[in-house]
Amino acid sequence: MQIELGFGAGTQTLTFPDKNLLGVLTPNAVEHGLTGEDEVRRALAEPIGSPRLREIVKPGEKIAIVTSDITRPVPSYKLLPALLDELYAAGAKREDITLVFALGSHRKHTPEEQKKLAGEQAWSEIRCIDSDPADCVHLGATKRGTPVDIFRPVAEADRRICLANIEYHYFAGYSGGAKSIMPGVSTREAIQANHSRMVEAAACAGRLEGNPVRADIEEAAAMVGVDFILNVVLDEHKQIIRAVAGDVTEAHRAGCKFLDALYAVEIPHRADIVVVSQGGAPKDLNLYQTQKALDNAKHAVKKGGTVVLVGSCKEGLGEKTFEEWMLNAPTAHSLIERIGREFRLGGHKAAAIAMVLEDAEIYLVSELEPEFVRSVFLEPYADVQAAFDAAMRKQGADAEVLVMPYGGSTLPREA
Repeated sequence: MQIELGFGAGTQTLTFPDKNLLGVLTPNAVEHGLTGEDEVRRALAEPIGSPRLREIVKPGEKIAIVTSDITRPVPSYKLLPALLDELYAAGAKREDITLVFALGSHRKHTPEEQKKLAGEQAWSEIRCIDSDPADCVHLGATKRGTPVDIFRPVAEADRRICLANIEYHYFAGYSGGAKSIMPGVSTREAIQANHSRMVEAAACAGRLEGNPVRADIEEAAAMVGVDFILNVVLDEHKQIIRAVAGDVTEAHRAGCKFLDALYAVEIPHRADIVVVSQGGAPKDLNLYQTQKALDNAKHAVKKGGTVVLVGSCKEGLGEKTFEEWMLNAPTAHSLIERIGREFRLGGHKAAAIAMVLEDAEIYLVSELEPEFVRSVFLEPYADVQAAFDAAMRKQGADAEVLVMPYGGSTLPREA
C-alpha cells in the first residue's frame, strides 16, 4: 500500500504492507445533478418546509442576511446573487437589506475581506457589516441557562435569513442551520455557556438527536426567529454540490442527510492505527485547525491505539487561549478537568485533544520543534513514514490500519 497525504503545500508518502490495511476513508460516490449557482437557484425555487422566500418577504420589511466569516469556507459570493434576485422579486429594496458577517468570537474583517466574501454584486448593492458583540439585544435565556444576546441589526430586523455550509462539527453535530445565530451573532459569554456542554458524551460529530449543544443552539435561534435558510454542502474541492433552502430545521436536516451520504464512511471496526491528514494547506497551518482531523479520527481508533496525525502546523498552535492552555497544563488530563470548571473558547480545543489522549497515543507529523511537540503531550515526527513505523512497533506486526486522507471531512462510523 502506498498513499500520498497532504502536508502543507505538498505531500508526504506512506508505504506499508497491504495485509495491514483495513481501509482508506475517502468521500463516498454520491450522485448529484446541478452544481454551483445553478444548484443554489434550484434550491431557492424548491424550498423545504417553507414557502418560497419571495412569498415570505413583504415590501418595506428590514431584512438581515447572516453569513459566515472569513474562517469558514462558505462561498457567500456564489449564494448572494440568487438570493438577492429572490428578495428583489418579493419587492424588497436594496436599502432595506443588510448582510451581516457572523464573527462569533473571531476578529473583525478588513473592508477587502468583506468585499471578497460578499462578491461584487452584494458589496455594491446592499449594506455589509460585521457583527459586534458589544451591540446586542438581550432576548432572555434558554432552559439550559444560555443567555440569548443577539447582534442588534439581526435581532431588530423584520426578517432573518441565514447562509452557511454544512459540515461535521465535533460537538454541535453539524455546522449550518441555527448555528448562524448561536454562536454566529451572539456574545462571547453566550457562546461560552453554550459550548461548555461539549464535554457531554452526546455532544459529538454527526449527532443531532439528544445533542445538548445543538439543542441549545436551536432553542436560542427559535427565540430570535429565523425565517429562511440557504445552506450548501461542498465537495472536497470546495465546490457546491448540494444546496438546501427553507425552514431552519427541516432544510438543515435534509442537508445533514446528504452530508452523511457523502462523508460518513462505514468501517467494519476500529483500527489499531489511524493515519489522518487534514489534506494539506490551508487546513493544516496550525494545530488549532489540524485538531479537526484528529477529532474525526478518534471515532476510528481502538482504545489503546495510535493516531498518526499529519499536519504541517508551520504557524504553530494557532490561537492564544489554546496555546496558553496547552503550554501551561501539568498533564493532558488536567485540561479536561479545567474545561469542566472554567470553559473558555480556545481552551475547548485543548480539552478536545486531551479527550483523545485518554484513549490513544497521538504521533504528530509536523514542522514543529520536537521538544515543543512533547511539551503539548504529543509524540513528534517530521516524516509520516517514521511515525507510522514507530506506531507499528508499538502496536505489533499484525496491527490493522485505517487511513484518512481528508480527515476534517470524513466521519468514520462503525457498521
